[in-house]
Amino acid sequence: MVVIESRMLLRAALQLLSLQLLFARHAFSVRPIVAQSNEFINSVSKDRFHIVGVAYQPGGSSGYDANSGNDPLSDGSVCLRDAALMQRLGINAIRVYNVNPAANHDLCASIFNSVGIYMIIDVNSPLDGESLSRVDPGSTYNKNYLDRIFHVVEAFKGYPNTLGFFGGNEVINDDSNVKTIPPYLRAVTRDLKQYIAKHSDRTIPVGYSAADVRTILFSTWAYLQCAINGDAKDPTRSDFFGLNSYSWCGDATYESSTYADLVGRFTNTSIPVFFSEYGCNEVTPRVFSEVQALYRINMAGVFSGGLVYEYSQEESNYGLVEINGDGSVKLRVDYDNLQQQYNKLNITLLTSGSSSKSSLTPPTCNASLIDSKDFYSKFDIPTIPDGGQQLIDDGVKNPNQGKLIPVTDTRVTQKVQGSSGNVINGVAIQPLGDDQSNIPSGKNTSGEATGNTTVGGTKPMKKGAAGRNGVTWVVFGAFVGLAFIWYL
Repeated sequence: MVVIESRMLLRAALQLLSLQLLFARHAFSVRPIVAQSNEFINSVSKDRFHIVGVAYQPGGSSGYDANSGNDPLSDGSVCLRDAALMQRLGINAIRVYNVNPAANHDLCASIFNSVGIYMIIDVNSPLDGESLSRVDPGSTYNKNYLDRIFHVVEAFKGYPNTLGFFGGNEVINDDSNVKTIPPYLRAVTRDLKQYIAKHSDRTIPVGYSAADVRTILFSTWAYLQCAINGDAKDPTRSDFFGLNSYSWCGDATYESSTYADLVGRFTNTSIPVFFSEYGCNEVTPRVFSEVQALYRINMAGVFSGGLVYEYSQEESNYGLVEINGDGSVKLRVDYDNLQQQYNKLNITLLTSGSSSKSSLTPPTCNASLIDSKDFYSKFDIPTIPDGGQQLIDDGVKNPNQGKLIPVTDTRVTQKVQGSSGNVINGVAIQPLGDDQSNIPSGKNTSGEATGNTTVGGTKPMKKGAAGRNGVTWVVFGAFVGLAFIWYL
C-alpha cells in the first residue's frame, strides 16, 4: 500500500514539474530595452540594440475595429503564423499602428516575446477622439483623449517586449501646421511618461514618428529632443525620434538617396534616431539594397536601425506577404529579397559590445535650434487638460493589464506558400531562450522544398539563459534522485 501511494505521489510530482518546465520553456522573456543617450540599450546586458523590423497592420486601418474588439494583436492563431514567418525573415521588432486597449493581447504578445521580437505601439488611432487634430490640436487634447492613450499603456506595459510607444505619427506633415502642433506633441510625451512613471514597474520609452518633409524635419527633431532649461530629465522631451523615409528607391546609393545627408544632420543627436518606416516601392519588386547602408558602421553609428513598410500586402502595394481570406499566406518576392539582404548583415557587429556613449548632454531648448520658417519656436508647453492629472494620479478606470502567458502551440496551421507557389510544410515558431532577440536565419524560406522545416532564427544562448536552463535541469535531476531514494 505504501509503495502504491509512493508511486502515485512521485507520478503527480513529476507531472507538475513537467508542466513547470514546459512553462519555463515557452515563457522566457526578452530583456526590456531602454533609451540611453542616442542609443537603444539592452537593460541587462547593456549591449546596443538595433531595430531590424517591419510595420505590422494586417488589413490596414480596417484591421482595428473598436466595436468588435479586434486588432492586429488579438488573434493568437494569426500572430503565430506571422511570428513564424517573421522569425524566419530575421526581424527583431514590429510596429503596430492601431490597437484596441480593451482587447486581450496576451497570447500574441507572448508569441512575439517567445521568438525574440519586440513591439513598438502607436497609442493613437484614426478614429475620432483617438488622435490629435492637425488643424486644431487644442480641441482634441482633452481628458477623453488621455484616457484612450493611458489605456493603451495599461494594455502593453506588462509585456517585457514592449519596446516603446509612439505618441504621434506624422502629426506635423507639411508647412501648414508647424505653427500650432509642436508644443502639443511635447505635452502628450510628458503625460505618457508621467503616467508610465506612476503606474508601470519599469521605464518604457516614448517617442515620435515624423514625416520625411525636409523643410521641417530637422526642426521637428530639434524641437522634440532638446531639454527645457537644460534639464535632461525634462518629461516633455522625446525619448526617441522615428523617421518615415522613402528616399532610397531601387538601386540608389548612399549619396543619391540622401542617406549621407541624414547621417550628417543627425550625427549629434542626443536621442535614438531610426527609420520608423522605409522601403520605397517606385521600383518593384523591391530589392532593399538600403539595408546594407543602414546597418553598416558609418550609418549604424548614428541610426538605430529601421522598420520596413510593411508586412502584409494592402492597397498601397508595400507588402512582404499576401494574406488570403482563408488565412493562408503567400510570400512575395519582396520577402525573399529582404531576407537575402538581412542574411548579409554582420549581426555580431550590431549586437556585441557595450554602448559606446553612456551619456550625452541634450541641447538646451532655444529658438535658435529651429531653422524652418514659421515653425513654432517657443517652449511654453500646454498644461494638462481638466481631469488629466487625476487620471495620472489615480490611474484609468477598468484597465486591461496585459501579461505574458505560456505559449504551448508552436506549429502554424494555415497554408504557407513560397513566392513561386511551392507549399512550405511544417512552419513553426522556435521559442528562444531567456535574454535572446531574433536574428536573421541565413536561410531562403521561399526556396525550401516541401517537407518538414524548422525556424532558423536563433543564436547561441547568452550566459543568463544557459544558467537558467542549467539550474532548471540540475533541480530536476536532484528532484528525481531524491524521489528515487525516498521511493526505495
